[in-house]
Amino acid sequence: MKNHQAALQSIRAPFLILTPVCVFLGASIVMASNADISASLLLLALAGALLAHISVNTLNEYLDFRSGLDLATVKTPFSGGSGALPNNPEMAGTVLAIGTLSMIATLMIGSFFIWKQGTGIIPLGIAGMALIITYTDWINKHPLLCLVAPGIGFGFLMVAGTQFVLQGEYTTLSWLVAAVPFLLVNNLLLLNQYPDIRADASVGRRHFPIAYGIKRSNMVYGLFALATAAIIIGYVLLGYLPMLSLIALLPMPLAFFALSGAVKYGETIGQHPQYLGANVAVTILVPLLLGISISFG
Repeated sequence: MKNHQAALQSIRAPFLILTPVCVFLGASIVMASNADISASLLLLALAGALLAHISVNTLNEYLDFRSGLDLATVKTPFSGGSGALPNNPEMAGTVLAIGTLSMIATLMIGSFFIWKQGTGIIPLGIAGMALIITYTDWINKHPLLCLVAPGIGFGFLMVAGTQFVLQGEYTTLSWLVAAVPFLLVNNLLLLNQYPDIRADASVGRRHFPIAYGIKRSNMVYGLFALATAAIIIGYVLLGYLPMLSLIALLPMPLAFFALSGAVKYGETIGQHPQYLGANVAVTILVPLLLGISISFG
């Protein structure tokens, strides 16, 4: 039972909720076009996205344990890793197997979609595989790429990818709407890196807060948050989104609450989890409300 719990911890199930939200946002664009949605294709797209997310989480857990980073971080509900492997080192092989098998299953689902809907999904699939394989050991050493990689995965790849596999072709709206989770998910990971700055630097990581410091990271966070609100308002004014989509702005004050904590506490923000919690909430609620508004607007 203890070993099963360690495996589940490494998957980081509470973080997986972001995946169905992004898949739903992509599906909402199809619903808005009055196109028929295949329930089986939608479920398969969700399964592929969840498996990709699980693969990233578990491979990151394994590699952080192997590098010694897991032993150096202070665990919080939002940063520092799950603590599963430091407490259960004998499970390292199992966690690696979960990550590898999840990646293989994702690849198999992607191959089915290539057969079913055509080669248009291949560029997104290649990008997704590259993110899974290189995120921990390579992307984390390149600050600008590390800053935008999470948003590329959850924003453009999941949203536009879901829309494509349901319709067999891309629409302009899917790429436009994907910019919202792109910005929010970038901010989610950016703020979660603050408590781990020293530990990450000790094992050779060089993400944005390490390379450019807290002050500039806060500026980027604020810019991304403002851009998110501006994009939603702009899309509504330009007619890309229905007026109802303005409800997606309702959670945005949470982003600025999180930013206030980042400005006040910097690297020690992990000791004040209400700010990191607000950051998670805005990342989930804005795309969720946006998807609802697109579906019924």
